[in-house]
Amino acid sequence: MSEQFKNRHRNRQQRINSSAHNHGDGHEAREQRARATSNNRVSAYLIRHLQVFFFSLGQLCKAPFSSLMTAAVIGIALALPAGFYLLLQNVQQMGGTLDDTAQISLFLQKGVSASGAEHLRTQIAAMPAVSTVDLISPDAALQEFQQYAGFNRALKLLNENPLPSVLVVHPSAAHSVPALVESLMVELSTMKEVDIARLDMQWIRRLNALLDISHRGVLILAILLAASVPLLVGNTIRLAIQSHHAEIVVNKLIGATDAFIRRPYLYSGMLYGLLGGSIAWLLISASFWLLSGPMQRLSLLYDSAFILQGLGFVSSLQLLLVAGLLGWLGSWLAVGRHLRAIEPS
Repeated sequence: MSEQFKNRHRNRQQRINSSAHNHGDGHEAREQRARATSNNRVSAYLIRHLQVFFFSLGQLCKAPFSSLMTAAVIGIALALPAGFYLLLQNVQQMGGTLDDTAQISLFLQKGVSASGAEHLRTQIAAMPAVSTVDLISPDAALQEFQQYAGFNRALKLLNENPLPSVLVVHPSAAHSVPALVESLMVELSTMKEVDIARLDMQWIRRLNALLDISHRGVLILAILLAASVPLLVGNTIRLAIQSHHAEIVVNKLIGATDAFIRRPYLYSGMLYGLLGGSIAWLLISASFWLLSGPMQRLSLLYDSAFILQGLGFVSSLQLLLVAGLLGWLGSWLAVGRHLRAIEPS
């Protein structure tokens, strides 16, 4: 009897363990099926969007001339403010390099001898705010004046050289800020050997003021032209919706949602924007390539090693993203407005 009870207990325990094991396997199977279903939904979602993307691209390729004309107008509208802004950045950068090469010209008293001028040059060169000091003797100054002024005959009539010794002071990099350079000029002008101290930075201030005004103007231009891109894309999408009016009505009759109908038009607007952004990038790159030579020659006239900078990788990516976003926005506004007006009768 005891042996029979043990066997019955053992069989019951085996059934419980088997049931628990089967329950665990069923739970794992349900989790696997849920994960598989979720992955299938994501894959199906991506596949549907890829299909719509290539369908929209094919629609643009069916009418290449009109699509290219629309994208070209978008490209010009984007290239104008982006190119002007990039050009202003280059001019501002060139002005900054000219600030770094600011010079103070010290015209010494007529009675200062050559040794006194050399002693003063050594004294000024030892100052912490000064990088280097060049001494221009009266003879060298006269020779340079004859070379560039074109008054050779008149200068030969002079009995003596009227030009004084000149010290050209180059501030250090840490003191190349206009305010610090002006403070250094005031300090140097108080020396008894100095007759006149000159620092021609007024034109740089005027340049910076003009650049500030130009930045505001470019910002206004960018806002106006950027606003024209959604309007242009929206009008193009509106015409496309009107040409597919019957097709949209049929889709709504068979149960298609507005999101399903809207999707290809949104991709079309984004593609218009991206194509226009690519054309804008080409226009800006070609323009800056044509300007690089004259700009470099101009910088050499000011003893500057400035090189015209075009669109970098980040700027190019930003241009394409903004263009695509504006195209998508114009399409979204147009589709949302006109799609609601189309209802099966």
